[in-house]
Amino acid sequence: MKPTIKRTIMHGTDVVEVREIEITWHELRLMRDEELEQTDWWAVKDLTMSQAKKDHRQALRDLPQSWPDARTAAENWPVMPDE
Repeated sequence: MKPTIKRTIMHGTDVVEVREIEITWHELRLMRDEELEQTDWWAVKDLTMSQAKKDHRQALRDLPQSWPDARTAAENWPVMPDE
């Protein structure tokens, strides 16, 4: 799940305002850790993890080293593979 960096404020079905929100490294790491935890089952002993899944998990682990700030990292959040 890609982190939200915008908040849409609605009134019924009408969009009232779209706000940019700041995201911190701490918040981003919490979301990253949650996604890693949700995909841990991919690595159980009796399954063979596809290269796309390995790459996805590695990209999540590399987020803090790959981007200069949390917002840029959130904008470039790795897409979960379909397989």
